Amino acid sequence: MTMHDQTTQLLGPIRRSELIEGVFFAPIKAYEDERGRFMETFRREWFPWVNWDRIQGNRSDSKAGVLRGLHYHHHQIDYWYVPDGKIRVGMVDLRPSSRTFMVTQTLEIGSENNLGVFIPVGVAHGFLALTDATLMYMVNNYYNGGADENGVAWNDPEIALNWGTQAPLLSPRDQKNRFWRDIPEGERPR
Repeated sequence: MTMHDQTTQLLGPIRRSELIEGVFFAPIKAYEDERGRFMETFRREWFPWVNWDRIQGNRSDSKAGVLRGLHYHHHQIDYWYVPDGKIRVGMVDLRPSSRTFMVTQTLEIGSENNLGVFIPVGVAHGFLALTDATLMYMVNNYYNGGADENGVAWNDPEIALNWGTQAPLLSPRDQKNRFWRDIPEGERPR
């Protein structure tokens, strides 16, 4: 049995987003008994086309009502998993070379939808914490002092993501994110 067969058998197939090119979902299976539960949340083998040599793991804790994003990168892939709580993920494809350019997608992950979300370079992403929530995420490049930290306004009317809120709690950084039309061409994904 190959590693791919073992992964498929253990967790089911990795699924492509039906909306945004390059976004994938990893169904996470929980094994529970009287002692608790076990879940395998990430494997390099699930995404063999990605170089994970510079892998970095991060954790973000958010109170209900916090919105983080929209962020995008030129040199970094994100893989998200929510072990505690529930979030609404929002994504928009900002790659003009993509057949799904400017297509958006929202979905809820966490306690009731146990998925890992793979977000490629150039897809802006963010989340609204629907409950107090913990986001664990892997990236394939080390933090570089913010040089690859880019943002577009969460409420950009051209993007029109349906967050289900009008007044989220935002960081000072995210409050400064510009509308897509105001981001210079050289700062946009390719």
